[in-house]
Amino acid sequence: MADAIALIDDLFFQAKLFETAKLTGIALETAATGEQLLKAAAANPEALVIVDLNARQGALDAVEQLCKGKSDPAGRPNGPGNPRRVIAFISHVQTDLAERARGAGCQEVMPRSKFTQDLAAILRGAKS
Repeated sequence: MADAIALIDDLFFQAKLFETAKLTGIALETAATGEQLLKAAAANPEALVIVDLNARQGALDAVEQLCKGKSDPAGRPNGPGNPRRVIAFISHVQTDLAERARGAGCQEVMPRSKFTQDLAAILRGAKS
């Protein structure tokens, strides 16, 4: 059972994520597409979900489905009352895409630099 699931298609960044997960004792699963992410999230309902909004296959669609509760069996939206935590990250200059993710219901959208800086703490939070 995964503690965190990530949609990241950048292999170098994926390696960094795996190494940090290993160091923090977090079981990490990755997905190459939004569809794979949704399947993994359904199989791991308590897992933290991490989405690189620059992933080429279905990142924003997956965020929308997870955050609006479409993939939640109870139909609950992301946020208070729904324990599913979804963190999306993006280049700081892509403000339009960040706003689209927020509009899709994702409450945690951050610049890639902040995500990288806080990665260990974010992953440790997957177990709490």
